[in-house]
Amino acid sequence: MQFGSVAIEEALGTILAHSVRAARLRKGRPLSAEDIAALRAAGVTEVTAARLEAGDVPEDEAAARLARASAADGIRIGAAFTGRANLYAEESGLALIDAARVEALNAIDESITIATLPPFSRVAARSMLATVKIIPFAAPRAALERAEALLDTPLVRVAPFRPHAVALISTALPDTKPSILDKNLSALSARVNGLGSAIVFEQRVAHRAEDLAAAIKLAREQRADPILIFGASAITDRRDIIPAAIEQAGGAVVHFGMPVDPGNLLLLGQLDGTNIIGLPGCARSPKLNGFDFVLWRLMADLPLARADIASMGVGGLLAEIAARPQPRDEAFAGTPHAPKIAAVILAAGLSSRMGRNKLLAALGGKTLLRHVAEAAAASQADPVIVVTGNEADAVEAALEGFDIRFTHNPDFAQGLSTSLKSGIAAAPGDCDGAMILLGDMPDVTPALLDRLIASFSPEDGRAICIASHDGKRGNPVLWARRFFAEMRALSGDMGAKPLIAANEELVCEVEAGDDAPLTDIDTPAALAAATKAR
Repeated sequence: MQFGSVAIEEALGTILAHSVRAARLRKGRPLSAEDIAALRAAGVTEVTAARLEAGDVPEDEAAARLARASAADGIRIGAAFTGRANLYAEESGLALIDAARVEALNAIDESITIATLPPFSRVAARSMLATVKIIPFAAPRAALERAEALLDTPLVRVAPFRPHAVALISTALPDTKPSILDKNLSALSARVNGLGSAIVFEQRVAHRAEDLAAAIKLAREQRADPILIFGASAITDRRDIIPAAIEQAGGAVVHFGMPVDPGNLLLLGQLDGTNIIGLPGCARSPKLNGFDFVLWRLMADLPLARADIASMGVGGLLAEIAARPQPRDEAFAGTPHAPKIAAVILAAGLSSRMGRNKLLAALGGKTLLRHVAEAAAASQADPVIVVTGNEADAVEAALEGFDIRFTHNPDFAQGLSTSLKSGIAAAPGDCDGAMILLGDMPDVTPALLDRLIASFSPEDGRAICIASHDGKRGNPVLWARRFFAEMRALSGDMGAKPLIAANEELVCEVEAGDDAPLTDIDTPAALAAATKAR
């Protein structure tokens, strides 16, 4: 890859290495003829740019290839953008990371990097598991192929949590308050329910080995697994009440103690393949502790042996310290997540230039609107919302069979802004943003929509993401939720272009690679031309 200053007369097709504010061009942009003209108009005579050579693989292609090779089934791969491709969990569970191969991959070449969560991190659906990043604008082909050879099996997996029938046995001394036992049940229920399981057997017995052994046998007969035991006093030795009861019930103590603080005094036992956990006192606390590490593995149906517990020491210091206040309040607080983006298809207009409802016109064997809906439904947007107005019943009928939400705009005759407001009002409250699509743009693809979502990063100044081609902006446009309030103030037959002009520093143009973002079908002549082209 060649890198350095280039006169703008020779810069066509090079990759802009540094943003040029005067021409409103961001770094990483392949320079088009229109961009060169904008640079010249801004008085720029040379730029810092990169030119790829024969042995280079462009950053997005390289990142996408490595992300695909790294991810197991059940992992969502985000579209590559600016050399980055993210991996997200599709289900709640534990992240399984091959740490040795992560290190080996990162040692291949400085252009290739992958960063992951720590192994056995608890993740929620949509949590980011890993990010592949190509550092410059390309990776050497030889280095990329070495990395792919290393990734002959997936590097990142998720062990999803599965429903379990859990038993809780609490032991009591004569002076044990019932409220303490109630707290045991409340605390453990919250933990177990949060993982998609439930406590189906609860018993309270005297703090004696024989009484506890009988309760263990009964829980085993009820097919509970795991069996959790909260002792009236902490386990202090392998010959204490809880381990003695496990052995009296016919089971065995697998391991006592764990290198996690808080949580040291945890005991693992087994009875005919059923896991039995002698709980440390901290399991009563809602904060993260060593018992969580054990419970997560059991709920994800991962094996748990003495060696597994012994390996938990690195990262096992969980006690609050002054430099890390309240680190245990939430198991995955702060974990990056895939943005939740709604797709809003505007399908309410009068189609005055077409002379009939253009969205119901046929193109290539299906309606214009169905082309757009298919692209949205196949993308990573969720949910897909269609705004109806003119001929609402016919529009809904044309989209039969899609997993789509409809919202009706009774004021559609008053202009585009009313449909835009109806669409964002229907977006769920947990959406990070909304991608606005026009129903008459049949060439928009799922890949383009996914690329818009991949580009979306408000914290990095990319809060308005616009599909473009050769420097010309078009549609769709992805808007961060922060703009919804201003959109609700729009009026008349206009979209949100004024908001773009007022927030240029937050705009990111996403090159489509073709003229799909610029092609809409408004007239019979345009429809005839599109039909002929197909």
